[in-house]
Amino acid sequence: MRRAIVCHGSMFKSIARLAVAVVIGGVGTVAPATAQTAPPPGWAGSAGAGLSLTQGNSDTTSVNLSLEVKHDSGSDVLFKGNVLFLRADSEGKLTTNRLAGEARLDREMSERTSLYVQAQYLRDSFKAIDYLVSPTLGVGHVMVKNDRTELAVDAGAGVVWEKNPDQGVKTDGALTAGQNFKHQLTTTTTLTQRIAALWKAANPADALYTAGVGLAASVTSAIQMKVELLDTYKTRPPSANVVKNDVAVLVSFLYKFD
Repeated sequence: MRRAIVCHGSMFKSIARLAVAVVIGGVGTVAPATAQTAPPPGWAGSAGAGLSLTQGNSDTTSVNLSLEVKHDSGSDVLFKGNVLFLRADSEGKLTTNRLAGEARLDREMSERTSLYVQAQYLRDSFKAIDYLVSPTLGVGHVMVKNDRTELAVDAGAGVVWEKNPDQGVKTDGALTAGQNFKHQLTTTTTLTQRIAALWKAANPADALYTAGVGLAASVTSAIQMKVELLDTYKTRPPSANVVKNDVAVLVSFLYKFD
């Protein structure tokens, strides 16, 4: 009986050695697993809305709606777009009525430089602009980019069509320039600032400037409260009765999605 046990013990040792050899040999022939890459971000952006009502010495109502989207497919092409609608009235009289939008497609040429095609749209009844449409081609460059700060500039050229009340459509060449700044003040607070300019090529004195500075604070992981100052300046309005400069202060809540 003792011999049988020894025999079985030797058999178990032989089987164990064979199993270890097979495992080691198998490991040597198995190709290393490739690291899993994160899926492309896809669609992301924010949708915002703000409403202001005052009653007393004067009755005023103001509404602002906004949408910003970005699509990153993981390639060297990036799409960005935004829409802003403003409407306000005081004592039953309309005081602001503006719709602005922009769509842009960037193709990355290097880590910080890209070529882009862009289309801008503006309708502003108080600027006496029935519509202003300008498609352009240009170059963008990121001057600063780190975990907290990003600063980018761009310049382009194209065409602009402008329609004013009781006037025909005016067609001209367009020159554009822009600057965008974003800084993470804290983990929950972000400062943004931007400037955009559009000059008519035949008459650079006829220009449209837009600027904005905003502060956004997170309420939850998906909702932000944002306060923004917007300035729109048209150097050559179609009528002397039109004020060149308009300033708006927007308070809104944004829902971020991705």
